[in-house]
Amino acid sequence: MCPPMSDETFLTMAEIDRVVEAIREKTDFAPKIGMILGSGLGPLADEVEAEAHIASKEIEGWPKSTVEGHAGRLVLGRLEGQSVFVLQGRVHYYEGQPMSTLGMPVRVMQRLGAEILIVTNAAGGINQEFNAGDLMLISDHINLLGMAGQTPLRGPNLDAFGPRFPDMSRAYDRELLASAAAVAEQENVPCHQGVYVCLAGPSFETPADLRFLKGIGADAVGMSTVPEVTVARHGGMRVLGISGISNRANMDGQAETTHEEVLEASRIIVPRLSTLIKGVLRRL
Repeated sequence: MCPPMSDETFLTMAEIDRVVEAIREKTDFAPKIGMILGSGLGPLADEVEAEAHIASKEIEGWPKSTVEGHAGRLVLGRLEGQSVFVLQGRVHYYEGQPMSTLGMPVRVMQRLGAEILIVTNAAGGINQEFNAGDLMLISDHINLLGMAGQTPLRGPNLDAFGPRFPDMSRAYDRELLASAAAVAEQENVPCHQGVYVCLAGPSFETPADLRFLKGIGADAVGMSTVPEVTVARHGGMRVLGISGISNRANMDGQAETTHEEVLEASRIIVPRLSTLIKGVLRRL
């Protein structure tokens, strides 16, 4: 018989506040906007007028990334006049972290006063109208991990953040979505809107997987973002989600998908993403 899951897998207010205090010992900067930058997309953090750079390994209790393309650094400062907390890289469920731990960065942002989350990822383009290097504004998501029971909200509810049963009917803020679409059109950034689906990874999808995901309405697929968005919405944050399309999904099995391909596409995606996010920040 398998032993019952320990309550230690549930994130507690005490654990969150210890991390918050560790950050406050290094800076008293108060961000209003949190940003999480996905695979290979971290260079945008270099444009922040930084008040503080903090390596995540310096903070006890902060989840540590083990994936190439995720620098594991916190940058607090100003970008386009807005006070931001930028997470340069993230951790994923497939790295062995408890699902609740994936929500730690967002919980810390919330405790520091952030009201908006801008979250990015590198994703495979299921929609065959998408090309590598395009951006996709996330209009909604399919939470396959959550449907299977893997949710960062499992366990005792943290009432200080939000209700036991948070509404997810508008997970992605309509005003932020419209603002980002307007910036993309103005700046001629190749950009779509669509539905993102989150899988556990780390293996890439089989052609049969992809045909199934296309059939249920997914436009892009990745291994992150949805747990963070779930925690953000539980805490009342407004969310803007952006996928960088790193490759066309391998629907027929004729090509091989690699992480190197994802990182290479980021060379095209990063300047476009930077233009889009900075444009949105100017409009806030």
